[in-house]
Amino acid sequence: MPDDEPRLLDLRLLPFAGMCWAATLIGILGGSRAAWVLVATLSGAAVLLAAGRALRGPGRWTAVTLAVLLFGSCCAAGVAWRVQAVERHPMTELARNETWVTLVVTLVDDPREIAGFGRHVLVNANVVEIRRATETIHSGGAVVVLAPAEGWLGLLPGQDVVLRGQASPPRHRDLSLATVRVSGPPADVGPAPSHQRWAGALRARFAAAAAVLPADEAGLLPGLVVGDTSALSREVKDDFTATGLTHLTAVSGANVSILLGAVLLLVRAVGLDPRAGAALAAAALIAFVVIARPSPSVLRAAAMGSVALLALVTGRRKQAMPALAAGVIALLAWSPELAVNFGFVLSATATAGLIVIAPVWVDMLVGRGWPRAVAETVAVSVAAFAVTAPIVAAMAGTVSLVSVCANILVAPVVGVITMAGAITALIAGVSVPVAEVVVRVTQWPLWWLVTVAERGARIPGASIAVPSGPAGAAIVLGAVAALGVTLRRRGPRLVLAGIAIGVLVLWAPVWPSSLGRLV
Repeated sequence: MPDDEPRLLDLRLLPFAGMCWAATLIGILGGSRAAWVLVATLSGAAVLLAAGRALRGPGRWTAVTLAVLLFGSCCAAGVAWRVQAVERHPMTELARNETWVTLVVTLVDDPREIAGFGRHVLVNANVVEIRRATETIHSGGAVVVLAPAEGWLGLLPGQDVVLRGQASPPRHRDLSLATVRVSGPPADVGPAPSHQRWAGALRARFAAAAAVLPADEAGLLPGLVVGDTSALSREVKDDFTATGLTHLTAVSGANVSILLGAVLLLVRAVGLDPRAGAALAAAALIAFVVIARPSPSVLRAAAMGSVALLALVTGRRKQAMPALAAGVIALLAWSPELAVNFGFVLSATATAGLIVIAPVWVDMLVGRGWPRAVAETVAVSVAAFAVTAPIVAAMAGTVSLVSVCANILVAPVVGVITMAGAITALIAGVSVPVAEVVVRVTQWPLWWLVTVAERGARIPGASIAVPSGPAGAAIVLGAVAALGVTLRRRGPRLVLAGIAIGVLVLWAPVWPSSLGRLV
C-alpha cells in the first residue's frame, strides 16, 4: 500500500470511530449507566478492530487505540455528568410529581404551531429561575413548553418569559427536564436581543416579499431558503411528506455551500487575502445560523462549514467525510441530546450517503454511457433515499414509493430557488418593494416543486405503512439491500425502468390542470 493511503485512512477512520462511539453511547440515555457503558465499550472495540486491520501496522493500530479510548472516555465522562445533572435537578422532581410551578425561562427558538392540536404552540426554552412560595432557585436546564398560540406566537428566541404551568416528565428521551403545560399567555415578557430582533425583522420582510406569489409558493419559499415553515400550508406539508421532499424545507449543507461559495467568490473577485475571506465567510455563516435558527440540520451544516473554513485558513486540503465526522463529533460533545433527534440523524446520514455512495454510482452510470448531469441527479436522489428510508420508517412508520422519482424531477430547480431566494432575502432587508420584483423569478420553479409534490402524493400507493421503530427500520433496510442486489441484473433494471416510465405517464394527464395556477 502506498505511503499516502494510510494517512488518508487515518483521516477517515479516526473521526468516524469517535462518531460511532459517541452516538452509541449517547443514543441510549434512557437505559442504565451500566448498560450503555457496556454497549459503548463493545462498539468501540469493534471499531478499533476494524480500524487496526485497515491501517496495517502495529504503530498505527496503537495510536488509533489510544486516540479512540481517550475520546470515548471523554464522551463517557461528559455524558455521565450531564445525565447525573438532569437526574438531580430540582425541576425533575417537580415534573415527577406533576407540580404547578412558576418559571422564568429563555426561549431558544420560535414558537411552532402544533398540527391537529388546536391553536397551540410548542416552545423550546431554558430554565433561568424556579419560583416557589418560600424560595427562588436559580438553575439552568432545557424544558419544552406547550401553550396556547395567543400571547406566545410571535415571540423571538432570547426573550425571557415568566410563566405559570404544570410540569410533567419530558415526552422524549433526551436531556430535557420537563414538559410544562401552560393555559394562558406569559405573565411577563422581556425584550429580545438585538441580533434576534434583526433576524426576526429580516425573516418577516422576506416573508412579506414572498407574499406576492401564490399562497402555496409564498409559504414554501422561506422554508427552502431559511427554514421558516410557519406560513407553509398543511396540504403542502402533507404532500411533501408523501413524496419524500420534506428534507428540502430543512436548511442543509446545500444552503451553507451556496452562502460560503458566494462569499468566497466575492472575496476572490476583489482580491482579498484568503484569511480575510475566511473571516468574512465565518461572519456570514454566523449570521445565517441566527437567521435560520440553530435547528439540528442547521447546526450540522454550520459545523461542517466551519471545519471547511478551518481547512482553508490552515492551508490543508478539504476532505468531505472528515469534515462531516468532525462536525458531528463537535456537536454531540457540545449538545449530546442531538444524538436522539431524528432531524439531526437524517441530516448527517443523508450527507454521508451523498459523500460516500453517490460518487461511486455516478462513476458507474457514466461508465455505462449516461450523461454526467443525468447520472449525478439520479445517483444523488437514489443514494439519499437508500440511506434515509430506514430512518424515516423508524420515525414515521411510512415509506414513500415515489420519493426517488419526485426528487429527480425537482432537482433541476432546487438550486435556482435557493440562490434566487437568498438574493431576495438580502434585498428585502433593504427594500421590500424591490424584493417583490426579484422574487418573481422563483415563481415557475416553485410552481414545479409544488406540482410535483401534489401530483406525486395523489398517486395510489405513493406511500406505504410499515411498523415504526426498529422493526420498520429493519424491514426497510432489508428491502433496500435486496433491491440493490436485484438491480445488479439487467432484467430487473428494465422492469423498474418500465415502472418509472409508467409513473410519468400516469402523471402526464394531470399536468394541464395545474397550469391554470400560473395563468
